[in-house]
Amino acid sequence: MKDWWIYCGEGSPEDKLGRLTTIEPPPWREFTGTPDPAYKPPGTEGPAWAKSKSRGSGYVPGEAEKDAVNTALYLRRPLLVTGKPGVGKSTLAHSIAADLALGPVLHWPVTSRTTLRDGLYHYDAIGRLQDANLFQNLGAVGTRGGRHRSRPSVTPEPSIAPYLRLGPLGTALLPQDRPRVLLVDEIDKSDIDLPGDLLTIFEEGSFEITELARIAARQPRVRLGTEDGPEHDVLVERGRVSCRAFPVVILTSNGERDFPPPFLRRCIRLHVEQPDKAMLEEIIRQRLALTPGEGDAYEDLIDAFLDRGSAGDLATDQLLNAVQLRLSNAWSHPGDRDQFVKTVMQRLTGPST
Repeated sequence: MKDWWIYCGEGSPEDKLGRLTTIEPPPWREFTGTPDPAYKPPGTEGPAWAKSKSRGSGYVPGEAEKDAVNTALYLRRPLLVTGKPGVGKSTLAHSIAADLALGPVLHWPVTSRTTLRDGLYHYDAIGRLQDANLFQNLGAVGTRGGRHRSRPSVTPEPSIAPYLRLGPLGTALLPQDRPRVLLVDEIDKSDIDLPGDLLTIFEEGSFEITELARIAARQPRVRLGTEDGPEHDVLVERGRVSCRAFPVVILTSNGERDFPPPFLRRCIRLHVEQPDKAMLEEIIRQRLALTPGEGDAYEDLIDAFLDRGSAGDLATDQLLNAVQLRLSNAWSHPGDRDQFVKTVMQRLTGPST
């Protein structure tokens, strides 16, 4: 443990969070968004937090992971995590949230069709158009049927707020004193333009909601729902969201593509290696809550995992699946051992994929 570490450093989660919020950021990474005092993001309670904490608590980071995460925390920079599938890249985000008590992880899964706006906010233009047509029809009822027909009261034009909701990136950029953890999963699957589109967001820590900026003169203050749910609504003024504490951004990549130098320059980079035998033993104990001696009974499965992994990629959760089956007394006949290993530890690459 190094004395400058925050993540995996000394003290309780509250102590480490306190250190994180008091360390001065670089002058070029200071942000000045004003928090909404009525906004209450999810804290360290509830099912969403329990899920993040459970997943993150079993992660076993190596020294390289700890160094890279803490470097990103100090510099307020995104962390780009590369490595083969199944080495725990996504779980690292949950581990950071659990270690620093930062609340549930915001998850943004990326596909080839994902655009920057998908992460920032969602706008239901069709729903708003349908409601606007309904409003016009109701207003026109009083003009029909002759002069003796009474004109009904006109329904107020619906607010734009119900048709807008912040996405995971937009929610992470809300002005708060405590940062949120944002997992941008498999960014290497994105359209070629997405990494470039993120550059301005990462530099400025803010973005504009076009639909709100357009009506800012008539509706300068609008409350919107967030990725956490409609009950966690927040005030947005004049269509702009500006962060205060830059979020802890974890971008994962399986190495399916290269990224442009300007994007890489704005990230701290970490390559996660396949765990060795000692780390696999620790992962089994942590994830399955085994006592130190109890995990020794699964050494043969670890050896089989490492042996099969030498000819093709395997994911760590395949080893965890094998141990879980052993704990459940499945595949218990000695003669089924080879078939058991082949069934549970099928290679992701290489022969027989």
